[in-house]
Amino acid sequence: MELTWVTYLIVCPLVFLAGLIDSVAGGGGLISLPAYMAAGLPPLQAAGTNKLSACLGTVASTTRFVRDRKVDWKAGLFAALGAFPGSWLGTTLLQHIPEDAVRIMMIAAIPLVALVVLRRGDGMQGVCRVKGRAFDVVSLLIGLVVGFYDGLVGPGTGTFLILLFTMILGMEAVTASGTAKLVNLASNVASLTTLLFAGQVLAGLGIPAAGCAILG
Repeated sequence: MELTWVTYLIVCPLVFLAGLIDSVAGGGGLISLPAYMAAGLPPLQAAGTNKLSACLGTVASTTRFVRDRKVDWKAGLFAALGAFPGSWLGTTLLQHIPEDAVRIMMIAAIPLVALVVLRRGDGMQGVCRVKGRAFDVVSLLIGLVVGFYDGLVGPGTGTFLILLFTMILGMEAVTASGTAKLVNLASNVASLTTLLFAGQVLAGLGIPAAGCAILG
């Protein structure tokens, strides 16, 4: 696809807004992915380029949470171990779905995920429902399932991780957010690598957009 100034004019401001919203409440992918599609990118290329900007933006936010010591490393590392293959599987499946079906799937998912994001309680904290070895297994399964969703669809991944970390693993909201960023980074790297090898990433658009996301 040929990149024009109109493409950047559509994508960059919306990705900046997505980064701003993501840093405050999560769910930035609900804006960034449609932005790429609105600019005329085919669904797979939109997903791949969105992963590039999301991945670089997630590195910045993850670093901030790590510096502030707001990451549960035990849960985060096990969940990341599940998220990496889960995301690879989801992204691999995505490449075998007809383009029109992918477009419909993404468009249909966005309002449903938006509803979950809007209903999320930021101050919530559940009770840890698993102990001992089961904690590690459940953390890995959370990463695997949500990673698969991230590779297949994408928007709302961080919100789903935060909900599961608080409701099942009993994390408080800020630690859940920091741990979700770590897991989301692993998922983004797996999906981005897969789509890079498939030639579905426009670096000339994704890198400037990533700068906008980080600024946001």
